[in-house]
Amino acid sequence: MLAAERSESGQRHYAEGAIDRIQVIRELYAAGLSSKIIAELTPCVVDGKATPELLERLTVERDHIDQRIADLVHTRDRLDSVIAGASATLYTGTPCRANAAT
Repeated sequence: MLAAERSESGQRHYAEGAIDRIQVIRELYAAGLSSKIIAELTPCVVDGKATPELLERLTVERDHIDQRIADLVHTRDRLDSVIAGASATLYTGTPCRANAAT
């Protein structure tokens, strides 16, 4: 995602804009985007090419995150229901064995 030139001794040298590019990459990672998607989007974001296609792609990624959040909330709610049901039989149920496979 970052292009670097190498000196004769093998050291990497980055362009002046590398810090800005790194900041954008870190923000996109923090937003939950994969490295593949970031690699596709970063040139447009950093170079200021905010095309309708770029905005649509970012919106799609946001929608995927929203769906994952909804799925997690649903899973948590189901787990709460199981906990509530188990709590109702806390003292009347059969104790769990440490090793159920034996």
